[in-house]
Amino acid sequence: MESLTREKIISIAKEENVRFIRLQFSDILGTIKNVEVPFSQIDKALDGQMMFDGSSIEGFTRIQESDMYLVPDLSTWTIFPWTTSRGDKVARLICDVYKIDHTPFEGDPRTNLKMVLKEMEEMGYTSFNLGPEPEFFLFKLDERGKPTTELNDQGGYFDLAPTDSGENCRRDIVIELEDMGFDIEASHHEVAEGQHEIDFKYANAVEACDNIQTFKLVVKTVARKHNLHATFMPKPLFGINGNGMHFNVSLFKGKENAFFDESAEDGLSEDMKYFMAGVLKHVRNFTAVTNPLVNSYKRLVPGYEAPSYVAWSKRNRSPLMRIPSSRGLSTRVEVRSVDPSANPYLALAVILKAGLDGIKNKLSLQDPIDLNLYELNREERLERGVEDLPSTLYNALKAMRDDKLVKEALGDHIYKAFYEHKMVEWDQYRANVSDWELEQYLDQY
Repeated sequence: MESLTREKIISIAKEENVRFIRLQFSDILGTIKNVEVPFSQIDKALDGQMMFDGSSIEGFTRIQESDMYLVPDLSTWTIFPWTTSRGDKVARLICDVYKIDHTPFEGDPRTNLKMVLKEMEEMGYTSFNLGPEPEFFLFKLDERGKPTTELNDQGGYFDLAPTDSGENCRRDIVIELEDMGFDIEASHHEVAEGQHEIDFKYANAVEACDNIQTFKLVVKTVARKHNLHATFMPKPLFGINGNGMHFNVSLFKGKENAFFDESAEDGLSEDMKYFMAGVLKHVRNFTAVTNPLVNSYKRLVPGYEAPSYVAWSKRNRSPLMRIPSSRGLSTRVEVRSVDPSANPYLALAVILKAGLDGIKNKLSLQDPIDLNLYELNREERLERGVEDLPSTLYNALKAMRDDKLVKEALGDHIYKAFYEHKMVEWDQYRANVSDWELEQYLDQY
């Protein structure tokens, strides 16, 4: 992150004629929230003196303790490439949420991730890097500007125009992101029709999660300019691939990648293997966090490239974790189960906490599975020690309830608020009568 001072930000804002500043933060569901202030309030904003009503934000506070402060991270200062209808420029600062006594709020997902990172630092590591791969669909808008499920193209993996008619929108997204300082590595059409992926460079944990939130905002904003709706919903259409958000993660000690061991035959350090064993041990129990929607479990089924089973491989893409072939500083593990509906701060917190547990306890890593897991039956998978991921949000929440580590990774406040909200979501879904049920049963019974 670039080092920016309060004075430098004010100077830039004046030079660029910034008229409004968005003070952004995320609720426990990962939804971006903001308080927008005019430039005249920039001193107050930079001093962390802007207050808001926390009782109105999902999972934050009760009405009797609602006053909260937004304390900006100055390194996140960015001027949006687009302007208001009057042509005014808008900037943003990502904020941590503080309580009325000016102490960090334990219900703030960004603050919570920092707490897990402190535990990592106490173990001698200096940074936890994340390279995310978020996927999204582009759908057409109707005449009223409402999203439809009509796809914008008939492209496939790595296709190009005219088959990939979303190419221009994707290209404009890349340009906007680069204007905001993103280091874009690649963009391409994904496997499913209407599905796209844009990869950007890895960053340290907090910055990477900030980038994911900014990425989603930019994608949706630019798509609207093309009369399209961008969705990160995990499985918007039956019968084709869903949206994943693979997390490529690595631990560092100073400038050295702690996951790399030059003397090892496979180049993988013991710390990396312990870390992976910790993730595999706890993954069923934190899946409700990395895959938090009822719809998430429509993606985690065999046949559509999304992982359904708890296993790892150095080559195979059917298990939950894969080891890309790069070594040295690029040595990393790809956690493939995460989807883009997840709150990235919470998802990364549970993955890191689980990995650190593996290192602390020197957990033994199971053998890699280099077979196509989708071709094995349940008995054959169990013979190899391969468990299934939870099949529904309800099963994932039950598993989450039984793991003390997940509760520690989220903290009491977020854990309770998240669990209660998701149980309500499941109950509403369970009671709903779907179109599928009507088509199957209405005439027959």
